[in-house]
Amino acid sequence: MANKNTTVSIEKLLDPNNFDFSTVQIIDEEGNVVNENLLPDLSDEQLVKLMEDMVWSRILHERSTALNRQGRLGFYAPTAGQEASQLGSINALEREDYIMPGYRDVPQLIKHGLPLHKAFLWSRGHVAGSTFDQDLNAYPPQIIIGAQYIQAMGVGFGLKRDGKNAVVATWTGDGGSSQGDFYEGINFAGSYKVPAIFFIQNNGWAISTPRSLQTAAPTLAQKAVAAGIPGIVVDGMDILAVYAVTKAAREYALAGNGPVLIETLCYRFGPHTLSGDDPTRYQPEGVQDEWQAKDPLIRFRKYLENKGLWSKEKEDEVIERTQEEIKEAVKLADQEPKQKVSDFLKNMFETPDVFLQEQIAKYEAKENK
Repeated sequence: MANKNTTVSIEKLLDPNNFDFSTVQIIDEEGNVVNENLLPDLSDEQLVKLMEDMVWSRILHERSTALNRQGRLGFYAPTAGQEASQLGSINALEREDYIMPGYRDVPQLIKHGLPLHKAFLWSRGHVAGSTFDQDLNAYPPQIIIGAQYIQAMGVGFGLKRDGKNAVVATWTGDGGSSQGDFYEGINFAGSYKVPAIFFIQNNGWAISTPRSLQTAAPTLAQKAVAAGIPGIVVDGMDILAVYAVTKAAREYALAGNGPVLIETLCYRFGPHTLSGDDPTRYQPEGVQDEWQAKDPLIRFRKYLENKGLWSKEKEDEVIERTQEEIKEAVKLADQEPKQKVSDFLKNMFETPDVFLQEQIAKYEAKENK
């Protein structure tokens, strides 16, 4: 993560004609402030909440992995290592904002208001996991790579048309930035000055495909140039940098200037998903160790400890509270009625055609025996 930008102003970062794509960083690996200019104005309570959220996410990841291995959870995409990118960005948004998560962005969805047990139901493929309350401004996690960029563009267009004081945010990985939907989304959003924030969480690998084979572009953020929108590279292991840039991007978009593309440089400590991927088969030896030293929790922990705001006792409290929260959420998810084939058929269309009606009746007769 060379060429760190420690003097740039927010105004320059948000200039569509800024072609300096060096990495924005606020605190280094030792927790030292290296960019006072961009340090966000956060209270001690807000700083502590950022750390609590990252610890919560790490424990959620660990417990979700264990539940998956036990057969008590379905599809799961690991998030360890991406906490600063995910929790830094969602904390810079407001509840009235809309979010379009990808399948790895469940932590943001929960922090935006989705009950944890519903997230577990989504992982199990239960329809109740995608049934959201009306006041939750979010879509269920997108499985199709990059498709959330098109959705975000559409939602943002609606927000602008209706004059709402809100933005839409979406996340994809570096692999998602190679999809056609990615280009179509940022291009249309740029043309119509849609209030959107597009994130690329660049962890270096699209499953087994290294970043170097996906594009010849030196950075992914500079793909914003073709759409005429600002592109910013951020140290994705630095939660303060992610928060500060996201906050500024939100204000920029709300002011009617259009969307912003943010590339967060991070690393996922583990496989792409728990469905058979093994990163040790294709990643060079030592890569994990190199990135472990940049762990976002270690970095921010040092920063807070230096300010007297964090301790092992406080972290243990968060861990215990999170584990209890997860235990209760699993119980709630287990209480959800099992799905029936007739339910799947009923959910296909708002008004079933005659053929579906026949199938529904057939399966209901079997299920009611």
